[in-house]
Amino acid sequence: MISRRLAAALVALALLSPAVAADAELARIARSSGTPAIPGLKMVWLAPWGEVADAHPWRNIIVHQTEGPAGSARGGALEQARNPTRRGVTVWVETDGTVYWAVAETLVPTHGDGANRNDNKYIDNKATYRQVVRNNSIGVEFAGNYPDVRKEPTDAQVAAWRILVRVLRTRYDIPRDRVYAHNWIDYKDARYCEGCKLATLAREWGE
Repeated sequence: MISRRLAAALVALALLSPAVAADAELARIARSSGTPAIPGLKMVWLAPWGEVADAHPWRNIIVHQTEGPAGSARGGALEQARNPTRRGVTVWVETDGTVYWAVAETLVPTHGDGANRNDNKYIDNKATYRQVVRNNSIGVEFAGNYPDVRKEPTDAQVAAWRILVRVLRTRYDIPRDRVYAHNWIDYKDARYCEGCKLATLAREWGE
């Protein structure tokens, strides 16, 4: 006969095992190369992953919003794939949650404006002022806040982001407090806080 305490522990372990296994599998995928299928994400690979050791040394994640209509992520991603270092980002997310990986992870697109916000309006800017810039930050663009720039991301985008941000953080060893909204680090549009809800969620979700 086993004790009640041991029995309870065994039940708890059994309940935890699927989640632990899922986390381990996601971590394995996040460190792989090629065009892996990522559970829970509809991925369109315009540029495959290489060996993670060869990737650009990304230290931060910056969340952007395009101020474009639903359906514009695909067009933006295709343009980015044709001209990787143009103004834009590495990863684009459509309103239906489709994720487009547009640029090789060894290349640096033009995004962000130099981390020129130092007013502490949204976050403490001591660590970001002129520090969180395109050369050390991978960018993710969410489409769909048009014609109302204050429109929040869709439920499908939030669901995709929950998985995508874990993948990005795991692949590039980025801590959750280095996920930034565009408006937190750069002066942008006074009408809304670009990327703020998504960056806040990413920090709240944690590990």
